Amino acid sequence: MLATAEALATLLSAASPIAGTESIPTLEALNRVLAADVTSPLDVPPMNTSSMDGYAIRTADLTTQGNSRLPVSQRIPAGHAPEPLKPGTAARIFTGATVPPGADAIVMQEQTEAAGAEITILHSPQAGEWITAQGADIRSGSVILPAGTRLTPQALGLAASVGCAELVVRRRVKVAVFFTGDELTMPGEPLKPGAIYNSNRFTLRGLLEKLGCEVTDYGIVVDKLDATRATLREAAEAHDLILTCGGVSVGEEDHVKPAVEAEGRLAMWQIAMKPGKPLAFGAVRRAAQRGEAAESASAAALASASAETFFIGLPGNPVSSFATFLLFVRPFILSLAGVQTVAPRALSLRADFTQSKADRRNEFLRARINPAGGLDLFPNQSSAVLTSTVWGDGLIDNPPNHAISAGETVRFIPFSELLN
Repeated sequence: MLATAEALATLLSAASPIAGTESIPTLEALNRVLAADVTSPLDVPPMNTSSMDGYAIRTADLTTQGNSRLPVSQRIPAGHAPEPLKPGTAARIFTGATVPPGADAIVMQEQTEAAGAEITILHSPQAGEWITAQGADIRSGSVILPAGTRLTPQALGLAASVGCAELVVRRRVKVAVFFTGDELTMPGEPLKPGAIYNSNRFTLRGLLEKLGCEVTDYGIVVDKLDATRATLREAAEAHDLILTCGGVSVGEEDHVKPAVEAEGRLAMWQIAMKPGKPLAFGAVRRAAQRGEAAESASAAALASASAETFFIGLPGNPVSSFATFLLFVRPFILSLAGVQTVAPRALSLRADFTQSKADRRNEFLRARINPAGGLDLFPNQSSAVLTSTVWGDGLIDNPPNHAISAGETVRFIPFSELLN
């Protein structure tokens, strides 16, 4: 069994960004990945602006003792071009409005007294006070969003702030997904003896769609080798990745592993983690390559094999498939999409529990943050208990052979880092 770090490195070494870009409206680019740098064509703000409602003045016009009285010569709302400020006067100005030429400070309205067409300044401002200088946020010609950025709402706002109506992004990663197990039943259908509802289909579809993938769902495939092989062949033709759930263990009814070996190759199978040991990674040949001998099962070969479709097989237990998706499939898909930084940020938090039994594998424990800022552990860490994934705030990354004592600091990966 591979260590988790080694397994992740194997996947990421194979995941070169997919080819294909498109230009789309900025309003429609949420969660897409930039294919080209966004360079600002202008300064932001494009002129000196007021940071406050108040009065624009020349500091040289004020007496050294303050309490200067000045006539108001103009009114400047945001979006209006001002006249140059006449010496010895003040201009009524509002937040975001252009500072008139000649003015070098803004006095907040709270620091003035108005009387008719004049104001009394009750404060001695410094030059530049409450003025946001031209280019204070962005300089013309600077890269504000580099290629490989996954576009958040605030990134879209930043692009819009420099006038970008469209953005060049990579095409969506195309993922085919199917599920194996004759025991699986869809919600809404009668639940026969020995059957279970297919929760994984809903979880994994949601995770893929949240990553912005273009998903083809082949549904539940019967537990037969020929049916599994046929679905793999069809899915390989028009997708970047085939994702399966179930059938990657060593049971007589687990047909995914032998099907992939028949239709392509495996570079990795089984990881030293709990939950989620039976995770498979490889590739399925497309039609043009069928019948040709596989040259190598190495990750480097997979990365260079343009006539193959990547394959990842997840275990069937619901928590196992959920955890392995977050820890392995998510960064793999983001890397295919061209995202530069795919590692989730972890927190160092206090364990407010004791787990005296250590496991030889790397454990990922469902936990949540309590009101005291420590971590509570879900009492049942079985890979079949999906309730823990809704109850929890994230996963404790517990090293192999390590028991946890109350009060010690542990590595915690929030779901907020893994589900975006």
